[in-house]
Amino acid sequence: MAYSQLQKMETEVHIKASADKFYDLFCNKPHHILNISPQIIQSVEIQDGKWGTEGSIITWNYILVGTRTDGKICVAKELVEGIERENNKLSLKIIEGDILEHYKTFKCNLQVTPKENGSVVHWTMEFEKHHNNIPDPDILFQKAAEITKNIDSYLTKK
Repeated sequence: MAYSQLQKMETEVHIKASADKFYDLFCNKPHHILNISPQIIQSVEIQDGKWGTEGSIITWNYILVGTRTDGKICVAKELVEGIERENNKLSLKIIEGDILEHYKTFKCNLQVTPKENGSVVHWTMEFEKHHNNIPDPDILFQKAAEITKNIDSYLTKK
């Protein structure tokens, strides 16, 4: 019998950059992340729609070191499901790619909240595993945190 249970993981990364600047880059200019985290992100392309709009489809090529796919370029095609600019929220749903080999569904939500001396980037990943032996997506959280820190460094150097 197939394993079917929606699970959720969350993490927060405290950054020095403003919430507006971080959110603007991640929501409206994700193709810039290629130059900010080239050790992880190999390419970011818009497949349908426009950058920073709901309903757009974006393809990411990335490398995960230290996993079964060690060194292999992986692909994730995502649908921008929701944008709440007033709350710095972004909702993404993986619709094709390597992640779906392990998970039936995979959604990623990002919210950036201003705080004194910077902001907090809150990542939430909701997923449904194909079966119980599939590990939690810890490596994806690690890479999201690493990319978040790289974006923060980039934005605070400017």
